[in-house]
This record gives sequence, structure tokens and C-alpha cells, in this order.
Amino acid sequence: MNNGDKTIKAGVMGWPVSHSLSPRLHGYWLKTYGINGTYEAMAVNPDAFAQVLKDLSGKGFAGVNVTVPHKEAALAAVDTSEAEAIRTGAVNTIVVRPDGTLLGRNTDVYGFMKNLESSYPNLPLEQGPAVVLGAGGAARAVCTSLIDGGVAELRLVNRTLSRAEALADHIGGPIKIYSWKERDLALEDVLLLVNATSLGMGGGTTLEMNLTRLPPEAVVNDIVYTPLETPLLRAAAKRGNPVVDGLGMLLHQARPGFAAWFGVEPEVTRGLRSWMLKGLPG
Repeated sequence: MNNGDKTIKAGVMGWPVSHSLSPRLHGYWLKTYGINGTYEAMAVNPDAFAQVLKDLSGKGFAGVNVTVPHKEAALAAVDTSEAEAIRTGAVNTIVVRPDGTLLGRNTDVYGFMKNLESSYPNLPLEQGPAVVLGAGGAARAVCTSLIDGGVAELRLVNRTLSRAEALADHIGGPIKIYSWKERDLALEDVLLLVNATSLGMGGGTTLEMNLTRLPPEAVVNDIVYTPLETPLLRAAAKRGNPVVDGLGMLLHQARPGFAAWFGVEPEVTRGLRSWMLKGLPG
């Protein structure tokens, strides 16, 4: 596809933003589909964030992705937000509409489920419990996705119970809260375990988890993708559990934004995954 002489502009805002893999991802799609477009990393200080957003239309941007620490601020700064952004309390994708107003979206909800479905399309969420570790922004997206997907019961485990309770109150649905000390007990009879914390990320604190109670057929999904095989996924695979790494969520969450900005529905392919793996640190 070639969109003529007009260069379509998009990017990702963060502080810092140099670590973002989004330029590599969108750059691959732009080249693959022959689109006259750019996607740039934009380091934006939190103090300047709201003004930079207002300037997007005048600078010819079709939209942007938003990463840490701007996702919550973006929800307050856009003109309108889709329901999933409101439920999760965060915006990670912004579309500049023809009239210059800003639409906020949360595509992490979509990205999580698409990644899970692409790996295990017949997982019967309606037949059993799922465990989600964490109560931050990523966990909100994961919980929203699972509840919308019809999960029978969602066992939410977090270090701070008040944060877990606030998440459950905000999102609603069949959520049961477990303390961090009960995280191993929560694994009884589950279909799915999701780590939605940063524990296990390269160079950080390891997630300590005893998987003895986890059924052997339960799927284990870690949204961390650096390293690609986290200690949790390694332990789960060693005992024979099916596993899903976090890279696919990153790839799939990018699809709606790319489609809105550049007019092409991109595909997540083996070639794309191989390209992204080459860009991972280490």
C-alpha cells in the first residue's frame, strides 16, 4: 500500500522512552505494507505531556502510543475515551480524529486476549478459575480482558490488599481477592495463571512461586518479555505446563493503533516475531 505523497506520522510518548520496542515494531509493519509513514520515539516530560498532546493535531500526527508514566494522565487529557480505557483507568493508544480531538483507547485488553487465543484458542475460561498476580495498570487490563472473555472466577493476588480491592470494585465481575501469602493456595484447580507484575523482569526481583498445587494442564502466561523465558515460565514448562510468553501481547496490542493511524490491519507473523526477538536486550 502507498498513501501517496502525504507522510502519516505516529509515535510513542514516554519518560524515558529509549527502551521502547514500539518503533521497531511499527517500523517493520510500515516497511512490510509499503506505507509512507513514520513512527518515532518521543521523550516527553510529565510536566509537558498535556501540552504535547494538544499539539499533536497541529503537527500532523495521526496518533500516538503512550507508555510509562503517562497512561493515567492520558486518560484525563484526551477529549473522549473508549469504555475499556475508562474501566482500566489508563490510555495506551491515542487517535487524532479529523476534527483534531483526541480519542483514548486501551488496547492492552485486546492484546492480552489475542495473544492468549493465538496460543491456546480453545481454553475454556468459562469452566474454571484464573489467577492474576498484581493490581497495577497491566493487571487491570488483564482482568478486564478475562472478565469480558467470560472467565468463571478470577482470583486476584496482590501484595497490597487495598489495591486489589480497588481494582475489583472498579472493574466488577467474579473477582475473589487473595493475600500475597495465599498466592500458592490460589492455584488449586485453576485453568490459567497470569503474572501481571514486573517480578521476573531482567535485573529485577524474581517472582517466588510454588507451583505444586497448579494443575498440570493449566496455562501459565507471563506478560514480562525481558527475558522472554522468565523464571516462572521456566519452572512451569519444566513441570509440563503449557506456557505463553509476554512478547505476543506487545505485538497484538499494537495492531488497533496501527490500523487506525495507517489504514491497514497488520498481522502478527513469525517474521515479525523473529524481527522483534532480535531487538530484545541481552
